[in-house]
Amino acid sequence: MSRMKFGAFLAPHHPIGENPTLQFRSDLDLVAQLDRLGYEEFWCGEHHSTGWEIIASPEMFLAAAGERTARIKLGTGVVSLPYHHPFLVAQNMVQLDHMTNGRAIFGSGPGALASDAHTMGMDPMTLRDRQDEAIGVIRKLLRGDERFSYDSDWFTMRDAKLQLLPLQEDMPFAVASMISPSGMTLAGKHGTGVLSIGSMSEAGLAALPTQWSFAEDAAKEHGNIVNRKDWRIVMFWHIAETREQARIEARDGLFRWRNEYTAGTLMQQGVEPFTSPDQGVDEMAFVDGATSVIGTPDDLIARIRDMIKLTGGFGTVIGFVHDWASRENTSRSWDLVARYVLPEVNGMLDAYRESRQFVVENRETFDRAREAIMDKIMSNEKAAEALKQASTAPAAFAPHSAPDLDKEAGD
Repeated sequence: MSRMKFGAFLAPHHPIGENPTLQFRSDLDLVAQLDRLGYEEFWCGEHHSTGWEIIASPEMFLAAAGERTARIKLGTGVVSLPYHHPFLVAQNMVQLDHMTNGRAIFGSGPGALASDAHTMGMDPMTLRDRQDEAIGVIRKLLRGDERFSYDSDWFTMRDAKLQLLPLQEDMPFAVASMISPSGMTLAGKHGTGVLSIGSMSEAGLAALPTQWSFAEDAAKEHGNIVNRKDWRIVMFWHIAETREQARIEARDGLFRWRNEYTAGTLMQQGVEPFTSPDQGVDEMAFVDGATSVIGTPDDLIARIRDMIKLTGGFGTVIGFVHDWASRENTSRSWDLVARYVLPEVNGMLDAYRESRQFVVENRETFDRAREAIMDKIMSNEKAAEALKQASTAPAAFAPHSAPDLDKEAGD
């Protein structure tokens, strides 16, 4: 596999209580920080209910993020295709690609929240098929094919052709994948990348070893090729200098997130409220099959390496953005990952360590060279005298804060 890329996924999951306008601004500040730290991808989602997930238009948010960033790729994570006319989705992605100077990634899904589909009067059983149908139409539009018409039971196009194509010659596509094979199968059918969101659950982790095979089988059936470098896996983490510090920082926010949102609002099957913040940390991060890393950079390095072995390899590790810790400690967590996890996972420090070890193991060689230089100096009477004087002379400059040792001794 090539070098592992790192990114972030913002649903978002914000507890109710903070000024929404300021939340948007704080989220944009985070994207700017990730860009400065060298993260390569940022994703945000589309949701319309629950009170915690407040971004309704990922394209609009990413356009604003594009103005605050320079290099990070910006992905829709995801556009819920059954909620939109495919022609308008294609138009929006083209505009986003130009506004971000060719940094857009098109991620799509069927819609994650049953409450969203209910609000729009949609039958949940139709959503995945509509996503499949829309992807095919959107890909054709983005290729710039000749004008075509299309009749569906949920949208119609007449003589459709985009008047502007993406800035990128081949805009990256990705399909959201949960636990079932359907997301992977869809990715293989259309030859797209994958955003594995289900990897944040115990069932999703258990399914990962076999997930990629569904994409490969579907790709073969439809004459496409899928590449593991286009497989993105989403993970939970909060990182601090010590495990105890990470635990202290994340415990209360994690407890609230679980009890008020995933158990109390979404009421996900099999998800029970935690009885205490410490129980929450233990069950999320310190049991067999733990879905989260709450600890040190070394803990996350080990987990990513385990994930590579578990899956057989993937291209990008995506951290899930949450409000478990304070804004300051969350920022620090992302900083620690960029500074210590990213370079270690990608072997960026191996040459440093090899160079140091080479110097240590060849000390005798370097000592002989130094001795040869000293012999040369000492063979010249004038040079030898200058060296002697230099070794006994006081320093030319003393640090302004250094104590006067002679005066200190006299006192």
